[in-house]
Amino acid sequence: MQYRRFNLLLLLALISIAGMAETIEPIRYGDMEQWVTRNIKESSIIGGEHKQVYAIAPNATINGNEAYTNRGGSPWASSNVMAKVAGVVKTSNAVYPDSRPGGGRCAKFTTHMESCKAIGIINIDVMVAGSIFLGKMIEPIKSTSDPYKKMEMGIPFTKRPMALVYDYELVVPNTNTRVYSSGFSKKRTLPGHDNAEVLILLQRRWEDADGNIYAKRVGTGRELLTTSTRGWKNKHHLTINYGNITKAPYYKAYMGLIPVDKSYYARNSKGKMVPVQEVDWDSADSKPTHMILMFSAGSGEPYVGTPGLTLRVDNVGLAYN
Repeated sequence: MQYRRFNLLLLLALISIAGMAETIEPIRYGDMEQWVTRNIKESSIIGGEHKQVYAIAPNATINGNEAYTNRGGSPWASSNVMAKVAGVVKTSNAVYPDSRPGGGRCAKFTTHMESCKAIGIINIDVMVAGSIFLGKMIEPIKSTSDPYKKMEMGIPFTKRPMALVYDYELVVPNTNTRVYSSGFSKKRTLPGHDNAEVLILLQRRWEDADGNIYAKRVGTGRELLTTSTRGWKNKHHLTINYGNITKAPYYKAYMGLIPVDKSYYARNSKGKMVPVQEVDWDSADSKPTHMILMFSAGSGEPYVGTPGLTLRVDNVGLAYN
């Protein structure tokens, strides 16, 4: 009798565990198999080169210097842009489609210097760290100031996943320096190598009568990838923790609320780009309205990076119990 009871309890336990089995919901185009190739001609004054700029969306080719908007329902935007500064067309591309061993494609992010030179008129070097995010990039870029104002960060989202899941490979150069170069201020070498960064933030946003957007933080997942991997790490999990996590043992300063002066931007109901001001932590059982998700080959300030740092990412999804 005791033996039968033990077997019944074991069976119930196994059923319970099976009921908690993880399911992964892919993020659209997060398998990185489909890419738009944009063929853009830069201005003659800086050489007139034909450049290719890539976007994550249904396979297509765009010929010509047209501003890009998300295609085919793709939620992804990136640091790859076409700029038009003082009438001069220049491109920046630091995110590429790449091949994985065994087949298939992935997204490759690099950190490198973008140069724009024309004798007597323009002489600009800008440090670029490749990144992708859920949202939109507003083209053409007209200046290197206020970079966040050119990015509409985040998409509507109301679920409560337990983790962000992705495959990745990271190469960190054997150096202990970073470079700051914004194009219009003096280039500087800074101590310490940069890191790749991954973040997923769930927010509950609202808008006041004046069009200002505010948010409370519902869920937080943020990590720095600091060391080179030996090949790919598949199905890596970044846990999403809910509510105020500042007293938790795993809490790091970079997981905190976004400072007002570094706020990401969103378009309000009046069609204006405004900062999303994170004002507090929300309760642990709150329902989000938006998700911010970003992968980046850099984790510092804009225009700061370690040249040569390379991150590859594939198979991005959300895990649920």
